[in-house]
Amino acid sequence: MPAPPVSSYPWHTGIVSTTFWVGEIFDASAADGSQELSTFDSNWLGSYGGCDGRVVNGGCETEARTAANGYFPTSMTPLENPFYLDLPYDDINDSTGFANRDSVIPWALEPAYSLHRGDSNFSYLKNRWVELHREGHTCYGQIQDAGPGEYHDSAYVFGSDDARPVNQRYGGAGMDVSPAITGCLHFPDINGETGGISWRFVDAADVPAGPWLSVVTTSGVR
Repeated sequence: MPAPPVSSYPWHTGIVSTTFWVGEIFDASAADGSQELSTFDSNWLGSYGGCDGRVVNGGCETEARTAANGYFPTSMTPLENPFYLDLPYDDINDSTGFANRDSVIPWALEPAYSLHRGDSNFSYLKNRWVELHREGHTCYGQIQDAGPGEYHDSAYVFGSDDARPVNQRYGGAGMDVSPAITGCLHFPDINGETGGISWRFVDAADVPAGPWLSVVTTSGVR
């Protein structure tokens, strides 16, 4: 169990995560089945700099990551942070998520966000930092997409009572994480469902030194 938090953001414990990566085509027939774009970036593949893995027979495949190179991909140099993740709240494209964001997102009243109230081209979530723990390993990542499976699960994402994710697909996953985080948290598989994750939001000023700060994503909605 992680040490007591030093901020006001609560822990979410015992969460299942799947792995996703920029350039992945999970289901070509589904509206949310391609990671060539994200809910916040219509050209995520281009913004990131290409496939976050290996191009094999024209497709983008994931690969194992190690601490030797900071969990970075081996065949390309990312233009944005390879430590990325999603949570099931889309505050710009989901009508419920957008309508409710000012009342459920904890930092919505901070000036940097309240100035953009009503602006559907500004996300309160994109680039926010998350602290993650699994079996003694600690890593940090930035939110760059929404999912899996649900897009306005505010009780789970922002609640203080450790609510379970509404999503029932993919083993009831409450987040997707990038290959860099998969490696950093020592997932047993490079592309599967892994449980036992604890996570919380963390302010940028509280993110410690680590490979997750080698490239920090600052771009807005595109």
